[in-house]
Amino acid sequence: MKRLHHKVWPVGRPHDIKQVKTTLDEELRKNARRFPDKPATVFYGEVKSYRDLAEEVAYIAGYLQSQCNVKSGDRVGLYLQNAPQFVAGFYGIIRAGCVVVPINPMNLEDELAYIVEDAGIEVVLAAQDRCEYLAALLDDGRISRAVIACYRDALPNELPDSVEMALPKEISASKKTDIPDGCVAWSDMLAAEIIPAAASTRPQDLAVMPYTSGSTGKGKGCKHTHMTTLHATQSMYDWFGLTGDDVYLSAAPMFHVVGMQAGMNSPIVTGATMVILPRWDREIAADLIRTHQISVWPTVPTMVIDFLNRADLKDDDLASMRCIFGGGIAMPSSVASKLHNLTGLTFLEGYGMTETIAPTTANPVHLPQKQCGGIPVFNTDVFIGDPENQSAVPQGKVGEILISGPQVMLGYWKNPKADAETFVSIEGQRFVRSGDLGYLDENGYLFIVDRLKRMINASGFKVWPTEVESILYGHPAIEEACVIGANDPYRGETVKAVVVLQKGAALTPEELAKWAKDHMAAYKIPRLLETVTSLPKSGSGKVLWRELQEAENKTGKEP
Repeated sequence: MKRLHHKVWPVGRPHDIKQVKTTLDEELRKNARRFPDKPATVFYGEVKSYRDLAEEVAYIAGYLQSQCNVKSGDRVGLYLQNAPQFVAGFYGIIRAGCVVVPINPMNLEDELAYIVEDAGIEVVLAAQDRCEYLAALLDDGRISRAVIACYRDALPNELPDSVEMALPKEISASKKTDIPDGCVAWSDMLAAEIIPAAASTRPQDLAVMPYTSGSTGKGKGCKHTHMTTLHATQSMYDWFGLTGDDVYLSAAPMFHVVGMQAGMNSPIVTGATMVILPRWDREIAADLIRTHQISVWPTVPTMVIDFLNRADLKDDDLASMRCIFGGGIAMPSSVASKLHNLTGLTFLEGYGMTETIAPTTANPVHLPQKQCGGIPVFNTDVFIGDPENQSAVPQGKVGEILISGPQVMLGYWKNPKADAETFVSIEGQRFVRSGDLGYLDENGYLFIVDRLKRMINASGFKVWPTEVESILYGHPAIEEACVIGANDPYRGETVKAVVVLQKGAALTPEELAKWAKDHMAAYKIPRLLETVTSLPKSGSGKVLWRELQEAENKTGKEP
């Protein structure tokens, strides 16, 4: 397949890199031997060395094997915010020979239950603030055991008052003493000091199964091996020239592939240090960057926008930074210019999916383009096809983005129908359909134009309207609901509910948001509400959501 992007390829870099022949666990072991005393994680000033991390990983793996009776290939849930426990839990599950299923820590009981049941999870590593959502699953036997972490255990014994006051309540909370039956405290798991049995894990074995959403709103588990995961990881650190001397600001959520791959696996594999921030706070981020001389920041544009909008922004706030990259939504041109004027750095945009466990394309460091996904990374081909039949469209014309490369998942978990709809063969290569629309310019740069599937991208989080609609129908005042995306100057897009109310009912946006807070993750909550007397429908009775979306696009303000 012709690769237009080789015309602008970074000088001296190979077009393809060698096939992965190692595992994530082997990568951690290697760097624990090479750099035992080097900081692996920093959490509000508390430093954990590679030696200490590897030891904790071993004890987690041993406990999972001997006390939770996991076997190689079992799926184990990881239901935590960014914290040292997330990192240790991720690699502990891997060392036990199991498959990590990262679960959004904002998910509530129904959302958690769906992933647990679909993936066949029996054991979950979770934070103590999630206990109430685990209790029902433990009571009815859908999961057999949960290990409960107290984030405060990972903090220094003493914190400055300013930092203590700024900590999210989940992070500062003292250890619970009333965890549900079937749970064990994380500290007790480590205190057991159980050495794991060797797991005969191979590079081609499943390693991680992040969940995405489909057009029906139901999540699909993406089956990624050590090979797909590590190829994608190398496609970041080799592409951007990142090394073990770098210090990362790991603030992007680790349950999501960007935070997982760019903020956690990349520093682990290169032997670098990650400074972990569980929840975005621009003031603390600024202090961390200065204190730890952070050099790499994988992020989403919304964090950069917020950081640069600080009233006390200083010219040297990002003086230590040498690489800022990410994706999720396009970086506004004005913000990119402000960043460049302040630091001389270009925000290097990329494009990827859960199905490719992050990078598919990335802007080359030597020749980046604004508001562009970049060019295909190592060993990767991007094909622009007709959305109806995947036949080639002329260069420069818009079509569906299809991706082929070693980072593409094996397929969806127990979902052959979705596999059949998602994978196609083109010129003898296996491609995954992205559902996104875009085009390649004459040099192979990918520009994303629109979405083929119905999805809202709020600050980089994917929100599927059908899922939100199904929950809104549970509100006593709502008779019918249609969810669409609305332009938002900060989030890129935000969730808007267009509803028909029950006769005599009334509902304000504030009342809806308060109700929704107890029924769905925060990023899915409709920020906007419009009440109408009826929803447009087709002859078969289907709601014509496209009509509402198009009307919103015409009347909504551009970001």
